[in-house]
Amino acid sequence: MREHGTGDVLMMAWMDDEALHRTLTTGRATYWSRSRQEYWVKGETSGHHQYVKGVALDCDGDTVLVTVEQVGAACHTGNHTCFFDELPAKTGVRGDQSREGHGREDQSRADQGGTA
Repeated sequence: MREHGTGDVLMMAWMDDEALHRTLTTGRATYWSRSRQEYWVKGETSGHHQYVKGVALDCDGDTVLVTVEQVGAACHTGNHTCFFDELPAKTGVRGDQSREGHGREDQSRADQGGTA
């Protein structure tokens, strides 16, 4: 689920064909609970509703992205999003690291007809 307006990723949940059908026809985010073996409409018991603003399929047709207007917390913990516990990760850098710091010198040689 993605929040309309902010683009925040709110949560992930399981949908089967029937849950998707219910979501598309009611305008309320509906999921299949694998643990309880039943359908649930977000906000039905918590009051933290999700009103559907858009639904998109990925390029393989096996993942759905639902954009919603979130009322209240999306996470059962009371947080706005379920993705609040960030893990430490080394961030990647685009490009060839072995050439780092040589950009101007290489460009200068290339401008003079040499190879960079």
